[in-house]
Amino acid sequence: MMSISPTYLLYFVPLLVAISLVYGATRHEDLTLILRHALHTAYWMTGFMGVIFVILVLIGLLV
Repeated sequence: MMSISPTYLLYFVPLLVAISLVYGATRHEDLTLILRHALHTAYWMTGFMGVIFVILVLIGLLV
């Protein structure tokens, strides 16, 4: 069970957008390339955090 309110998970969306756009802007100067790179980074970060979440849930069920 989560010890915090699920509404705190809503902070993930603006943080993900900001990090992805800044990271993409440091790599490219063209707006289309920035947005493409930001989208790729957002997918990668979300997938990575999802895998970590699943691992932690499985560990929590075993303990």
